[in-house]
Amino acid sequence: MITNNAMAENPGKKKAIRVLLVGGGASHDFDRWYKQEDVQTLQKDGLATVEYTSDPSTILGKLKDIDVLYLSNNQPIADKATREAIFAFVDAGKGLVLAHPALWYNWADWPEYNQKLVGGGSKGHDKYGPFEVTITNQKHPVTKGVPASFKLDDELYYFKPDASGTPIEVLATAKAETSDKVFPSIFIVKYPKGRIVGIALGHDAKSHTIEPYQTLLRNAVKWASN
Repeated sequence: MITNNAMAENPGKKKAIRVLLVGGGASHDFDRWYKQEDVQTLQKDGLATVEYTSDPSTILGKLKDIDVLYLSNNQPIADKATREAIFAFVDAGKGLVLAHPALWYNWADWPEYNQKLVGGGSKGHDKYGPFEVTITNQKHPVTKGVPASFKLDDELYYFKPDASGTPIEVLATAKAETSDKVFPSIFIVKYPKGRIVGIALGHDAKSHTIEPYQTLLRNAVKWASN
């Protein structure tokens, strides 16, 4: 009754998207940029309610109560039941957002993750520094409101699609000033059932605190939640 009354009083109010953000691992300040900055970005204006964890063993018990799983970790998810539950979550039509560290080939004993959920991965990146991101599909909901191009300092991931994996749809590319090589930066993994977004940006403050990144992240969670 309380819920119904609250809805009657605020008929136009949208329900906040329930997000579980998983961090932890090496080479990144997960607590500062994911637990603090990204949680704040997503909870702004009531878009989402976000729970952060750096303990992969807690994922399994929380999946039933969320709309979007946001993986930013590069630490192992070793538990077989959790791995299977993540696939079942996406197979049920739920949303998955994959951040910068989670787009690496982190787990040799879990090839299905990169092949099917990521559609590829990265095994290297440029030295941290400036590069330009170009939106290649400005009509997609994930890129709505984002400038046609923007520059930032970050690690330019050498993301490569897996020819035998789930196809990806590239929404934005990244190119260093010193190279002609272009790599996917923002993309959709065309998984048959769930909605998956990959965001290759996100090493530190120079990405997490700028408006284009924050808009992309909020859009990604909105789109993934369907």
